[in-house]
Amino acid sequence: MTTAQPLDVQPTPLALLLLGREADPKSERGVECPGDLPSPSDPNLVARARAAKEKLGDKVFILGHHYQRDEVIEFADVTGDSFKLAKDAAAKPEAEYIVFCGVHFMAESADILTSDDQKVVLPDLAAGCSMADMATAEQVAECWDVLTEAGVAGVTVPVSYMNSSADIKAFTGKHGGTICTSSNAKKALEWAFEQGEKILFLPDQHLGRNTAVRDMGMSLDDCVLYNPHKPNGGLTAEQLRNAKMILWRGHCSVHGRFSVDSVNDVRARIPGVNVLVHPECKHEVVAAADYVGSTEYIIKALEAAPAGSKWAIGTELNLVRRLANRFAAEDKEVVFLDKTVCFCSTMNRIDLPHLVWTLESLAEGNLVNQIQVDKETESFAKLALERMLALP
Repeated sequence: MTTAQPLDVQPTPLALLLLGREADPKSERGVECPGDLPSPSDPNLVARARAAKEKLGDKVFILGHHYQRDEVIEFADVTGDSFKLAKDAAAKPEAEYIVFCGVHFMAESADILTSDDQKVVLPDLAAGCSMADMATAEQVAECWDVLTEAGVAGVTVPVSYMNSSADIKAFTGKHGGTICTSSNAKKALEWAFEQGEKILFLPDQHLGRNTAVRDMGMSLDDCVLYNPHKPNGGLTAEQLRNAKMILWRGHCSVHGRFSVDSVNDVRARIPGVNVLVHPECKHEVVAAADYVGSTEYIIKALEAAPAGSKWAIGTELNLVRRLANRFAAEDKEVVFLDKTVCFCSTMNRIDLPHLVWTLESLAEGNLVNQIQVDKETESFAKLALERMLALP
């Protein structure tokens, strides 16, 4: 019997990063958080957070994304989605410290839009975004080379979702494109088609497909999927030339979990339920839902809903649970669309110990976990963001 020889397999840099054996400061996954965090079991955490925030006064402005834990939202000066919070930060020039309770790409956007005198801080540098990680600057540059070789780069306009790194936003700005949010994606695509014949949509395939097909009347055949892990994206030059929408193979790990079975199951369990999902969900889920919209849209829809109505929401669980508690007093039933509990794992990295450590450090004059975008990247990323702001 022969002895099996060990395979000579070298782990990729991404694999090492996922295994926690290497760190990449430019990755959305970030790096380890320095310093000694308070114990999560410390009964004085709330009092410590209040004391540190009071000591800082107007020097600090705390932003809380809708998907954050309740224990963190309690200390937020404003809440909202990623772009709303970045704009809120820019509108607060007197605040020396912007503490962004969200994920890495959101803090980058805040740094891009705020003044040089303001310092943006992320309580845990490891709070990244798996979707944003699915498109690196090197991969997107290679994609553009593929489009160039196919003869379509000159008529292709990049449109990048807000949920992308500063590097991807800069690429978008440099190549004449714009940024979009889940609430203005249709306007962004309409603008882009006025500039060119095709769109390279980064990095969320589902938002791009849903907007093109559901909101703009295109067909699924108008869309092709570019896979950065395959030669030429897994596409032929003819497919690229025939496509209107070139969708990047990326997705949200939270919204991608919802299925048509989830929709059918909740309809069977709760007669008369309204199914409301985020456009980051798969196309078949969006097609099966009653309503589709951004985080802000979801909140406003429930605010306007009549008493006694029933809602199944397909988005991050922290927000759904908060909405369920809020609207229970108005006799509105709000449930999570799927039976499986699904928090955004990277959003949940921002917890009370990290927030307390951050605020106490700042109160003592120690700047920690500052997020800084280099000037060249910032200039092109800001250009792309400004194009979005100029949309009608």
